[in-house]
Amino acid sequence: MSAREPIIAIVGGGFSGAATAFHLARLLPAGAADIVVVEPREELGHGLAYSTADPAHRINVAASRMTLISGHNSHFADWLERTGAVLNDAEAITANGAAYPQRRVFGRYVESHLQPFLQSRTIRHVRSAVASVERNGDGYRLILADGGTLAVDALVVATTHPPPALRAMAGAAGLVANPYDLERLEAIERDHHVLVVGTGLTSADVIATLDRRGHRGSITALSRHGYRSRSHAASRGDPIGDFTTLPSRSAAALFRRIRATILDAKRQGEDWHPVLDAVRRQGQAIWQALPLAEQRRVVRHLRALWDAHRFRIAPQIAAVLDRRVAEGRLAYRAASIVGAEQIDGRIRVGQRPRRERRLLVETFDSVIVTTGPAHADIFRTNTAIGALRQLGLVRLDPIGLGLETDPQSRAVGTSGRPTDSIFVGGPLARGSVGELMGIPEVTAHAERIAVEIHQWLGYQTALRRKAS
Repeated sequence: MSAREPIIAIVGGGFSGAATAFHLARLLPAGAADIVVVEPREELGHGLAYSTADPAHRINVAASRMTLISGHNSHFADWLERTGAVLNDAEAITANGAAYPQRRVFGRYVESHLQPFLQSRTIRHVRSAVASVERNGDGYRLILADGGTLAVDALVVATTHPPPALRAMAGAAGLVANPYDLERLEAIERDHHVLVVGTGLTSADVIATLDRRGHRGSITALSRHGYRSRSHAASRGDPIGDFTTLPSRSAAALFRRIRATILDAKRQGEDWHPVLDAVRRQGQAIWQALPLAEQRRVVRHLRALWDAHRFRIAPQIAAVLDRRVAEGRLAYRAASIVGAEQIDGRIRVGQRPRRERRLLVETFDSVIVTTGPAHADIFRTNTAIGALRQLGLVRLDPIGLGLETDPQSRAVGTSGRPTDSIFVGGPLARGSVGELMGIPEVTAHAERIAVEIHQWLGYQTALRRKAS
């Protein structure tokens, strides 16, 4: 680093990147660094999840559990009350008094807390995407999608997961490959027979969107296990269970321990929700106690079941799904897609039901892809991360969920050594860190990265002084 103010670039301005910038700006002394967030969207803090304009899309947990500042659980809820952001949303407050505002409202909340730092130029927003990265002395040169360049001293990779891929139907006229492409969803006719590939949170969003638009045709939601995302408990209780004292060292032992705790809770009149809440809170310690082979077994055998219970849907969306199932206009199916072809403007899909040999063939007017991210495609779909790999500065984590990091959240390069000036924030670090998908976990991780960068800057300053 030269004598100038060091530049910290955060690649990605969704919640992960915005939270990292926010906590870095709060932590660093004035003039310690120039914080730059490179994000093509107009606002920071929205990202893919919280930029949706669809009023049917709501936050998936109560507002009282979402916060930009760890330890201040009511931070978002207090902001809602102070700003009146849900006063004109008659459906935001559920029967038990919990607030589930439209998802874009949470984006506005994050953006509002960044505004003072943006106005003071403590944080700068470069509205572009990073197309590639080059070495530049001890730092990096970011090649921007708009043709510009940016010389930086350190990087935080806080981009989203790669999009889902369904190559069997690529190019088909009725295929909606991007489930958040509202224009494509609105083109689906009301009587269309629809296949939704995936049964998780995004699937629920899509079905809620179609229902809001008056869709009355039949919908089949398909995934390998057919697990539908569960609803929240009617009332919230304290988490139940200790999974970190003598933590399980195998996937099977962990599963038995969770099941036993759920049975104990039921004997006390509780359901599974508070037990899974405890698992989530202790998730990072649980994950890091498992050997690599057992982490892989968890992902291979338990992940689908865990995701269905951990990623719960807002009560408003659950009500839509329940109603359509009761009406016979929504069915969940456990099956795998084994082939597809376009026939007279429709898509004929071959499916093999779970644990069956028979082949089911059905024709749909539209197919919407809502499966999980194609983790292994990250280097192909994100050219900036691909360039970092070509430089030997990042690599996939051994589980295949994202990028490998060390305990300080530094990216691990192809040599197996961490790269001192590259940090990975948000869900891309999930394979190394553990539970890192919910807002509380991402917030805490952003705070840790801010501390690590602060320490890195201090170390760099000490090196400069020693050399001068």
